[in-house]
Amino acid sequence: MLWPLVAHFLSAVALWRPAVGQYSSDECSWRGSGLTHEGHARDVEQVYLRCSQGSLEWLYPTGAIIVNLRPNVASPAAAHLSVCIKPSRESSGTHVYLERMGKLRLLLREAQQAEGKVHCFGIHEGALFIEAVPQRDISRRITAFQYELVNHRPGADSQSLIAPCQPCTDAELLLSVCTSDFVGRGSILGVEEEEDETSVGVGLSRVYRQKSEVFVKTGGRVKIWTGKLLMPHECGVKPGEGEFLFTGTVRFGQAWLGCAPRYADFLRTYQEAETQGTNPCHVDTN
Repeated sequence: MLWPLVAHFLSAVALWRPAVGQYSSDECSWRGSGLTHEGHARDVEQVYLRCSQGSLEWLYPTGAIIVNLRPNVASPAAAHLSVCIKPSRESSGTHVYLERMGKLRLLLREAQQAEGKVHCFGIHEGALFIEAVPQRDISRRITAFQYELVNHRPGADSQSLIAPCQPCTDAELLLSVCTSDFVGRGSILGVEEEEDETSVGVGLSRVYRQKSEVFVKTGGRVKIWTGKLLMPHECGVKPGEGEFLFTGTVRFGQAWLGCAPRYADFLRTYQEAETQGTNPCHVDTN
């Protein structure tokens, strides 16, 4: 069943009332209050965010807001971006839709927000339309989430942006080494099944690049870097012996595994591309 404001959106967009500016806003984050909408339940405010990551907090939601994510990147690159949002577990009071050309698609119900799970969509799929659920008492309702823009691997699941469970092609591997949030060489220490995903413990002899302290250096006679990489349950990851090259993406402080070939296979692929002059970037393999 459509809520009254959504039905109104679909039938009479032109009758909506623009809402006035609220508490605070910059290019990355927005914080506002629905109290400015009280008495005007059909007020809709436009919010514009232009960063690769940030947050939104809407206190006492009434009416609706439309969140337009418009990153400051060239158009060809922006076409391949996807948006991931992670609601706070205390988030409530709204339903979240995707709005494109006057059409709405439900992305996240109010009850789902308490799960705190990441939800993703292509940036071309539209803006976020956040509609307040009618309440007699809005004093304890706050909608809050973090967002990140991700330039994901082609073919990845458009909903989760988790890399598909098949090996990367040579071209995907070489590009992943150049563009991933982390790149490291090492071995698998163990695999554990967690509530929502599979956790792969790794020990690295070398870290080429990392974001947000994914890997931490440990002491001892031989210093290594250790960390935890996540994968979907359905990928069926198992412990494997030998050296691997690990690449992937960091989302909301968690590292998700992308390409993970055996290091010898990566080295062969890299050296062949070097000979042909087709490598997209240089890696010190010595």
